[in-house]
Amino acid sequence: MKEIISNTGLVAYCGLYCGACGAYLKDKCPGCHDNSKATWCKIRLCCIDNHYKSCADCREFPVVKDCKKFNNFISKIFGLVFRSDRAACIKQIRDIGISGHADNMTQQKRHSIKRQ
Repeated sequence: MKEIISNTGLVAYCGLYCGACGAYLKDKCPGCHDNSKATWCKIRLCCIDNHYKSCADCREFPVVKDCKKFNNFISKIFGLVFRSDRAACIKQIRDIGISGHADNMTQQKRHSIKRQ
């Protein structure tokens, strides 16, 4: 299994940290940015089309939960099941930068900020 290391290239477009995800660590997923099979993800496609590193770069939706691509039914279920707060991840990226987010998630050994 891979070691959890801080790498900004492993911050998913939606703010999750692939570098601490079980699938990535077990070599079952290449991470969001390198996952060419993730064509179903509208967040990923939007960020690629707009040349964003993550949703934190988007200025159209200062409140990321207002974006229908980010805050859809599937993401709500995912967040509930995994107690994941991707919006908090995007806020953290906006507050301390993508590098700071990668560092924090690495230190916590978590793929997401835990939903309260």
